[in-house]
Amino acid sequence: MAKKFPLHPKHPERICWGCDRYCSTDELACGNGSDRTMHPAELLGDDWYTVGNWGLEEDDIAADAKRGTAAPATADASANALR
Repeated sequence: MAKKFPLHPKHPERICWGCDRYCSTDELACGNGSDRTMHPAELLGDDWYTVGNWGLEEDDIAADAKRGTAAPATADASANALR
């Protein structure tokens, strides 16, 4: 079974996200050796999993929200909360 893909890792810049090995950036083991694969949060922001079909289970997203690491509210939701 593949490892669960973290929605909000603490330091995504320290790991290559290209396969299930999650190698350190200075010890890439896949044979590519050119550069690491960035985590989607680094490319698309903290709410990356809400856009598109990433194949994530709803249970994983709900568990992430319970841990308090869910994506921050959008600007529209924040503005409505202030009214």
